[in-house]
Amino acid sequence: MACRRPNILFLLADDLGWNDLGATGSAYYESPYLDRLAAGGMQFTQGYATCQVCSPSRASILTGKVPPRHGITDWIGAAWGTEWRRQGRHNRLLPPPYRQELGSEEITLPAVLREGGYRTLFVGKWHLGDVGAHPEDRGFDVNVGGWKAGSPIGGYFSPWQNPRLPNRRNGECLPLRLADEMSRLIEAAAGQPFLAYLSFYSVHGPIQTSRDRWEYFRQKAVAAGPPPLRRFAFDRRLPVRLVQDCPVYAGMIQAMDEAVGMVLETIERLGLADHTVTVFTSDNGGVVSGDSYSTAGLPLRGGKGRQWDGGVREPLFVGIPGLTRPGSRCNVPVSHLDLYPTLLELAGLRQPAAARLDGASLMPLLRGEPDETITGRDLFWHYPHYGNQGGEPAAVIRRGDWRLIHYFEDGRDELYHLANDPGEQRDLAMVEPDLAAELRHYLDRWLVEVDARLPVPDPEHDPVLEQRRLDDHRTRLMAELETQHRDYLDPEWQPDADWWGSQVTRD
Repeated sequence: MACRRPNILFLLADDLGWNDLGATGSAYYESPYLDRLAAGGMQFTQGYATCQVCSPSRASILTGKVPPRHGITDWIGAAWGTEWRRQGRHNRLLPPPYRQELGSEEITLPAVLREGGYRTLFVGKWHLGDVGAHPEDRGFDVNVGGWKAGSPIGGYFSPWQNPRLPNRRNGECLPLRLADEMSRLIEAAAGQPFLAYLSFYSVHGPIQTSRDRWEYFRQKAVAAGPPPLRRFAFDRRLPVRLVQDCPVYAGMIQAMDEAVGMVLETIERLGLADHTVTVFTSDNGGVVSGDSYSTAGLPLRGGKGRQWDGGVREPLFVGIPGLTRPGSRCNVPVSHLDLYPTLLELAGLRQPAAARLDGASLMPLLRGEPDETITGRDLFWHYPHYGNQGGEPAAVIRRGDWRLIHYFEDGRDELYHLANDPGEQRDLAMVEPDLAAELRHYLDRWLVEVDARLPVPDPEHDPVLEQRRLDDHRTRLMAELETQHRDYLDPEWQPDADWWGSQVTRD
């Protein structure tokens, strides 16, 4: 790459699982453009989000801080305190309060880049605050589509309900529209360095695709052979999907991938490819449980909203022309926290002293050099809430291949060795008590350092009602899900009547 400051293309998926792309191991989903990104730069095989749900993770990318520091520890809009009882969950704990917007005092990555001469462009999902806390209030020059909503209100086909993204024509596909908007902004910004931050709503629920995409992936699933006897197994609190064969979800990944291709083609057409850094990742794990039950993340355990590795491990590709070796892979555990200092270093800008960044620049790893400050550090997570996907209030420390989960409900610890047990099936806390105690000590110390808020016992907790709810999920819900997901492959299956675009061929 030449000495001039690089452009930055930051591509952020929503709810995409760690193995939901061809490049990360899926044999069913198709993602040629994203696979090309992975092959053209460095793929971090152990890249992590800072939280298993979206708003905290997205805030951490923009601030370089762990969620307890910026205060957004759950998706914005989730109930907390006594309001949690209205969910009908009958849980033991009441989740603590959390911040409802990205604070105006935060020194965001786009704000620092803008101060350094970058044009900062935002398109897509925000979900970090309402009016007064939109992207244009937190460092972006332009905002298209970003507002308070965390899902595409009205769905993935126009007409949708988004005050920052006017409808153009019925049946228009949302990710392709976002790509078109970003392509226009990049073309207008060419001539000065830019941050193009394309934040997809895909592949968040509701899962919707066009009829031709559904049919293509339906036939692909059928051609693969007889479906399994069971698509679901019960894990702790909810059913979990075991196989990747949902043609609706596959169509959504394909549409997002084509949108990425549109933006990449724009950059190439404008002659900017040799001066553009690309980053692709997702905000949290795939939806294996809860919501639309749309994907499977095996061999990892859990997914979005859950405390195991599948909830926070993400695809992470970084391409730097002239620096990253095509096809290179890095197995060092890294975090979204590291992207802020990495991109500032690439832009030739200093880290603001007042920003209190929690990550480290990945430049040594990107150059293929070991760095003890990265390889020797601990990683931490704190989610004191109940996930809609069956997750439990917990805090986590990872040191090397060891991962300890501390549960706030009953104070127990689980200890796993990820290299030998990536699916976190063998709890070694009783086998390695000294190590478990040591890791718990450092986790407790970190929680104090970051002033982490903790859940409190609910004096109205009813264990009988809680068990009744779990039993219903284990029986009725399991049976309903098996039928629903089998029917996705029925050639006579029909989507909801209000599903715009389901009868429209793709753009």
